[in-house]
Amino acid sequence: MRECLVPQDIRLADDIVERLCCPVCRAGLARRNDSLVCVSEACGTTFPLVDGIPVLINKAESVFRVEDFASDRETFFERPCWPKTLAARLIPRLGRNIKGRANFREFAKHLFARSRNPRVLILGGSVVGEGLDEILSMPGIEFVETDVATGPRTRLICDAHHIPFQDETFDGVIVQAVLEHVADPQRCVDEIHRTMKDKGIVYAETAFMQPVHGGKYDFTRFTDVGHRRLFRRFDEIAGGAVCGPGMALASAYRYFLRSFAAARWSRMLAYLFAVFTAWPLKYADYLVIDKPTALDAAAGVYFLGTKTDAALSDRDVCESYRGGTG
Repeated sequence: MRECLVPQDIRLADDIVERLCCPVCRAGLARRNDSLVCVSEACGTTFPLVDGIPVLINKAESVFRVEDFASDRETFFERPCWPKTLAARLIPRLGRNIKGRANFREFAKHLFARSRNPRVLILGGSVVGEGLDEILSMPGIEFVETDVATGPRTRLICDAHHIPFQDETFDGVIVQAVLEHVADPQRCVDEIHRTMKDKGIVYAETAFMQPVHGGKYDFTRFTDVGHRRLFRRFDEIAGGAVCGPGMALASAYRYFLRSFAAARWSRMLAYLFAVFTAWPLKYADYLVIDKPTALDAAAGVYFLGTKTDAALSDRDVCESYRGGTG
């Protein structure tokens, strides 16, 4: 019989707390003082609570360490300082998410078609992703925001390779700008599939033509076809480019200039020069984002789909190609 948790002071709703499981063996969890403990005698792993946030990391198989969160050390993100925050407000951005806002509205439409009160897991949800604010305030959706970093919206620390929830917990999952930063994307998508209810809705955005932007935690890039194969156990509702070749070109130009700079001050000058000479390129993406040839050079791709039991064959994956160079 599953042992219940005492959810007091945990930053998760009671019904969500009851769906938690051990990321090591998937057994239940029990509250013991300032930690959660696996109820399996064969496992018995202890997980800390940090300011009410459960840290459910399988430390034997994750690139992150439980101690990093327990001691409040930086993990994936650097903590913002006021000069960087001010610069972010004053300096134009080179990138622009063209499709995200409309895609999230479509995601919500399909969610409500299957449930009046859908429960949605957000992987990489410590901060609000581009366009995500479109649905965060929608009444009726229960969001569970998780990440491998503490942030203003983090409710649970977990690694997507071992999502600490029981099977078929969520009506929907959002994984935005995450899958390029995980060691094994397929395992993470399999975990998404496991934790979703039948006919659940998944929405993913993943980098394609982008330079490294996560340091040592940047692993992979996906073409549109590669992205489709990753989600081959889902029926596609929509997919394509979410950020276009204009953003890709501007980012490459920035990193090209940066490659000539050795000192920190010269890298900053290169960055400023690139930003103020290339920022208009992102607006060209509005003109080409839906063109097949743009998809082959897109900065990022997206997938919106429904969970299914069948897997798309590799032959059918190849047939799904919709770019302009085939």
